[in-house]
Amino acid sequence: MLTEQILKTLVPDALAGVDIPELGPKIQGKVRDIYQRTRHGRQELILITTDRLSAFDRVLGLVPYKGQVLNQLSAFWFEQMAEVIGHHLFEMPDPNVTIAQECEALPVEVIVRGYITGVTQTALWYRYSLGERFIYGHHFPEGLQKNQFLPAPIITPTTKGGPTGHDERLTCAEVVDKGLLDRATWDKIQIAALEIFCRGQAVAAKAGLILVDTKYEFGRLPNGEVVLIDEVHTPDSSRFWVAESYESHLAVGQEPENFDKEFIRLWYAERGYRGDGEPPAWNTDLAVKASLRYQQVYEMLTDQPFLAGTYPATERIRVALLK
Repeated sequence: MLTEQILKTLVPDALAGVDIPELGPKIQGKVRDIYQRTRHGRQELILITTDRLSAFDRVLGLVPYKGQVLNQLSAFWFEQMAEVIGHHLFEMPDPNVTIAQECEALPVEVIVRGYITGVTQTALWYRYSLGERFIYGHHFPEGLQKNQFLPAPIITPTTKGGPTGHDERLTCAEVVDKGLLDRATWDKIQIAALEIFCRGQAVAAKAGLILVDTKYEFGRLPNGEVVLIDEVHTPDSSRFWVAESYESHLAVGQEPENFDKEFIRLWYAERGYRGDGEPPAWNTDLAVKASLRYQQVYEMLTDQPFLAGTYPATERIRVALLK
């Protein structure tokens, strides 16, 4: 893991994006630059994970090595979960690059929750705090406490975007009733998602972390096979808490120690920003703190040292993809 002093010098070199015209048109997501190509008789997606950090539905700044952590950590989890369900990963020619099999992304985001928490409009605790007791098709009893664990993990699906441009809440029954997925496909996804989550919780526990909740995305290959895609159990897609202090914090009503990118949201919230208007300026100290956290999460979950790729990364990635 790189030191704080080294990271400060690398902040200007963080990977904002990669342009490779030889690969054709680029599709730019919030954190990934994507190309499509046909090679070896197969349709491929080239997913370049940049250092862009997204929160509040916008890119706020750049975090050195964030892209490498997300890319390599997802590859670690794809391998861990391969016996549960297949995935789209072909190869990783560079620490920031995934070559994936092109597939049809399914129109449902699968959120698995092991705790009642969260403050966004789609979060369990937010809905519960408004007085709702039937949420996402699940019944919740009176007297629950924020951040309390659930008897068993539950699935709370959402649409991708929806008519408002934001994720829309669904019940598990509505996924089929509204024609988003057929029954057999949705049953397969639910079984796989809960198994992946439970295995993820076990790995996180060994690392001294609690996997609180997470988002999974699935796709369908041309042969009809349903596979796991996008990213898995990263600090971007998942919420992690520190296990050692969880009970003591819960007992006195304190928020758990988070170990994901939630501290970024809290930093902005402390300055009065919750997504509307112009955000406070991104700064070097925040970028360095975020980078250290991402690298530490990687090392804790994989039990492997984080080996930083060379910076600047643009030419390194270009050479890896064109050679």
